[in-house]
Amino acid sequence: MRAAALQVSADEAIAAIPSGATVAVGGFVGAGHPEMLTSALERRFLQTGTPNDLTLYYCAGQGDRGERGLNHLAHKGLIKRVIGGHWNLAPKLGALALANEIEAYNFPQGVLSVLLREIAAKRPGLITQVGLNTFIDAAQSGGRMNARTTQPLVERIELDGQTWLRYKPVPIHVGLIRATTADARGNLSMEREGLIGEVLPIAQAAKNHGGIVIAQVEKVVDSFADPKSVRVPGILVDYIVVSDGAQHDQTFGVTFDESLVTSRSDGFTLPTMGFSERKIIGQRALKEIRAGDIVNLGIGLPESVAMVAAETGRLKEFTLTVESGPTGGVPASGLSFGCSHFPEAIIDQPSQFDFYDGGGIDIAVLGAVEVDAEGSVNVTSFAGRFAGVGGFVNIAQSARRLVFCLTLRAGELEVAVKDGQLEIAKEGRHPKFVRSIQHVCFHGPTALQRGQEVFYVTERAVFALTPQGLQLTELAPGVDLQTQVLDQMEFTPIIASTTAMPPDCFATHP
Repeated sequence: MRAAALQVSADEAIAAIPSGATVAVGGFVGAGHPEMLTSALERRFLQTGTPNDLTLYYCAGQGDRGERGLNHLAHKGLIKRVIGGHWNLAPKLGALALANEIEAYNFPQGVLSVLLREIAAKRPGLITQVGLNTFIDAAQSGGRMNARTTQPLVERIELDGQTWLRYKPVPIHVGLIRATTADARGNLSMEREGLIGEVLPIAQAAKNHGGIVIAQVEKVVDSFADPKSVRVPGILVDYIVVSDGAQHDQTFGVTFDESLVTSRSDGFTLPTMGFSERKIIGQRALKEIRAGDIVNLGIGLPESVAMVAAETGRLKEFTLTVESGPTGGVPASGLSFGCSHFPEAIIDQPSQFDFYDGGGIDIAVLGAVEVDAEGSVNVTSFAGRFAGVGGFVNIAQSARRLVFCLTLRAGELEVAVKDGQLEIAKEGRHPKFVRSIQHVCFHGPTALQRGQEVFYVTERAVFALTPQGLQLTELAPGVDLQTQVLDQMEFTPIIASTTAMPPDCFATHP
C-alpha cells in the first residue's frame, strides 16, 4: 500500500530539495503561485547556503515586480539557470540575467507549458513552429539571453518539407505547486483558485523523473465526494504544506474574489475609463473585433479594449479568453491578470495553448514595445529591462487577425481633444517605430506568409502590414502628417491613400 503524502511545514518540505535540482514552479502573474514555498526556499538558502545551483523552470511570469513570487529565488548561488516565459514581474531575476550571473533562457509560455507534458511522458521534446524566425529560433539566439548561456535547448529540424523547432526536454526533479484543498491521501482540488495552470504536468514530470512534488494548500479534508474535482492525484504528491493564510491569497492583487471562480455575473460592471491616449487606442482597436469572435487581449494597453467594450455595450458580442485557461467573462487586470471575472469555463493552461496554437483565436489584441518597417515587433527588451515574451509568441503566430496597440511615441506623452481634433499636448520622448528592433518576437514577413491580417493602432495613426512593409492607412483628425507622424518615426512608412480615424474614437464618453 502506497504511503500517503506527508503533511509537513514549509521548512521541512523545502529541506528535501537537493542542490543541482531542476525545480518547476506553477503560477501565473499573481495567481496560483506557491508563495509560502518559494519564500521558505529563499529563507533556507540565506540561512544555510543550500540548496544551491538550482535550475528554475516556469511558464508564466510570477511576481509583483517587488518581493513576492519568483523574486524570492533571485539569489546568486541559489539559482544557476532559469528557463522561463516572462520575466518582467520578477525584476530581481532579470537583473541577474542582465548582469550575466545566471544562465537565462526565454521561451514562449505556451511552449513551456506544453513541453511539461512531453517531459512527463519522456518524449523527445516539443516539435512546433512557434518561435520560427524570432530570436527564439535556433537560427538566431535560440532564446539565450546573455553570454553565459551557451547550451542550445532548441534546434531546427525538417519534417515533410517544412521547418520546425524542437524544444528539448529538461528533466524535472522538484515540482512546487499550489491548490485549495488536499485530502488525507494527497489528492488536490482547486475550487478557490482563479486558474488551474499546469499543476498536473508539473507533478507528473517530477514524479516520472524520480523527483518530489510539494503542494501548498489552504486546508486538508478526509476525502472528496466527487473524484472529478481532483486536479492532481495523490499518487503524485509527496509533501502537503498547509498555508498560514497570509501567503495563500487568491492572487497578489486580492485576498479572495468570488467573481474569479463563478459564472454568475449579477451586478458586475467595469470601471469607466477616463479620456487618454489609452482610451483612443482601445476604441479604435475594438472596431476590429467582430460579433462572434473568439478573442485574446494582452496585458497592459490591450486591457482598455474590454473596458471600452463594456462602456459601449459590446462586451457580450464576442468571447474573451485568457491563455492561462479562462474562457468567457472579463479578464482581470493588474496582479490578478490571468484570471477572469465570471468565466464560463476554466481549463488547464497547456490545453488552452493547444487551442490557440491550432488557430482557435479569431483576433488577438496585443501590446508592442517597438515596431520596424517590415512590421516586426519587439516586446521582450526595453529601457534596460528584460521582460520576456510570455504567451506573446504563441498568440501572435496563431491568431487569424492581429491588432498591435501602442502609442506612436512613449514617455510622458500627453494628448487632448478639442472640437473633435486631436492635439498632441506633449510629445513622447522615445520613438516606438524604429529602424531596428532589439529582439524579433513577431516577424512581419512570416505573418504575411501565414496569411495573417495585421494592424498597428496608435493614438494618432493606424498602420497595416503589407507585402511592401508598414503602410499608413488612417490619420487622426487634427494631426499633421509630416511633423506629428513621419518626423516622429525612424523610418518612412508606405503612404498610398489614407482616411481619417473614425471620429467616435476620440469621444470621451462613447
